Amino acid sequence: MAIPRGISCCLVAVLISIPGCAAAQSASAGFTPTIRTTTNLVVVDVVATDAQQKPIQHLTASDFTILEDGHPQTIQAFEEHASGSPELLPPVPKLAPGNFTNYSAVPVNGALNILLLDKLNTPMDAQGVVRDQVLKYLKGAPAGTRIAIFALGTQLRLLQGFTSDPAVLRALVEGKKGLPGSSPLMTNSVSGDEPGADDAMMDTASDALGNTPDAATVMANLQQFEAQQQSFQFMLRARYTLDALNQMARYLSSLPGRKNLIWFSGSFPLSVLPDGDLQNPFSVVASAEEEYRETVDLLVRSQVAVYPIDARGLMTAPMLSAANSDSRYVRDPAALGKDEGSFFRQTTAEQSTMKQMAAATGGEAFVNTNDLKAAISKAIEAGSNYYTIAYTPTDQNSNGDYRKIEVKLKREGTKLAYRRGYYADGGTGDGHENQAKNSNTGPAPYSAMHTAMLYGAPDPAEIVFIANVRPSGGDKEPAPAAGNQVAAKTSGPYRRYTVTFITNPKDLNCAETPDGEHHCAVEFLTFVYDADGALVNAQTDGIKANFMPAHYASFLKSPLVYRQQISVPVKGEYHLRVGLHDDNSDRVGALDVPIAAVAELAPIPAAATAAGKGSRAAPK
Repeated sequence: MAIPRGISCCLVAVLISIPGCAAAQSASAGFTPTIRTTTNLVVVDVVATDAQQKPIQHLTASDFTILEDGHPQTIQAFEEHASGSPELLPPVPKLAPGNFTNYSAVPVNGALNILLLDKLNTPMDAQGVVRDQVLKYLKGAPAGTRIAIFALGTQLRLLQGFTSDPAVLRALVEGKKGLPGSSPLMTNSVSGDEPGADDAMMDTASDALGNTPDAATVMANLQQFEAQQQSFQFMLRARYTLDALNQMARYLSSLPGRKNLIWFSGSFPLSVLPDGDLQNPFSVVASAEEEYRETVDLLVRSQVAVYPIDARGLMTAPMLSAANSDSRYVRDPAALGKDEGSFFRQTTAEQSTMKQMAAATGGEAFVNTNDLKAAISKAIEAGSNYYTIAYTPTDQNSNGDYRKIEVKLKREGTKLAYRRGYYADGGTGDGHENQAKNSNTGPAPYSAMHTAMLYGAPDPAEIVFIANVRPSGGDKEPAPAAGNQVAAKTSGPYRRYTVTFITNPKDLNCAETPDGEHHCAVEFLTFVYDADGALVNAQTDGIKANFMPAHYASFLKSPLVYRQQISVPVKGEYHLRVGLHDDNSDRVGALDVPIAAVAELAPIPAAATAAGKGSRAAPK
């Protein structure tokens, strides 16, 4: 029921002279396997910690008891995942300009970590604190920690795909994309929307009206308008936030294993309570219950554990700040108490939402702490040391009911974090091949090749290869290269690039028939993504070859080389996602190439381009 995940470095060792290939292969043999199955499994990741909040390791399946709606379940698959100190593989020597490889000096193992910088719901001053704390963490991040960075505004954006290189992550956070941004849906984008934090309009109106007979009515109407306006903004932020988390869950559902979503936010506008001080207290009530349920369900089915971190840190009531006008409180002394009460109710509701989402997905919420760096470290450590338990539910009725999951451990003084249940709507299993194919709410069916070619995804290395990317010429072209599949609304002029794949044929599974003939089938893909992660062009083709024994032996003696032509729009920022897929084994390899890294290289010689697809000649 488990397929080991490994890596081969022989091709890279041959082509770029990596020492110690045999040692690297031995290290890869100890990789933690990933559960994949075609049965109707429910997969539960469990984080077990002791009284000192340290991960408990070396437990076995017999130590756990799992119940669904109170009924014991039989554990059918069990895996332990521990971060530890990864045994590093031999480093890759610096490649010549234009050469890229998916071989990594860090074993591909363990959980994926996502840092979500929430600029929609976080005041700018808190965003600055988050930026500083993230940089402090990255300076000492454990080797091999794979992290991607997303940003949330009115849209979700991938800023940096998964990488274990902290220098790349630091450069992103220190750069323009990591700067704080102003939320268009916060009344005060600098300090936030807490009650009493921004009374400028009310103060101005009060000063203008003075003690006129109609002052009280006008002020009440203004207060009602202001509250309704803020409630509308809250509802929009809730919608954008839940839509983004849905999008995140669908993206991550394609990636095997556990994902830890570390969400930095200064507000969680998923619930707005009635305000008894208004003429119509319920006019500001907003509910997102159905969307919230759908989002949490999608997250847990995609093996995403949410670790919300309140970016505001340890808070005090903003109405007590000297930066705020006190004229309203002089005019109405009772307003101070009302605003304080409203602030604490709102903060409690927001932090309760954080804790509920964390508990439901198997994560942990961090609130009222100024040490965000420590919160990041704790979230990643907890999310990297866990046990994966899989079982087939005894109740096979897909009736849409909520099934409660309870995990028990035969040890005193322990704390367990895991997802608390799921909706039995036909997509109960989390083994990727088992997802409901026609569901509008569940993750898409797992596809190794689709996953490999996702923008920003980790670079799979089941098949190690080198890609040489060079301009095909210096001239702009009005039309794309032959065979390119250009997305609608994509226009030229274009510049053409030659992508040369170099791989070890011994890594391919060329099935042998009884008569001794070998059948090879390899798919080569090059996708073009814009800066927002939209697919703008693609080239997909491949080779199928049958070899008799003598010819097959000759085929294995030298690298397999294959070329493609891909056109990239001249204007804009683009990335190539380059991958290959062995049809017989469903094994894949893929890597990213920023066009900016190759655009200024000398064009590939015409003679090399003319050598055509399937040529044995490696680029010089």
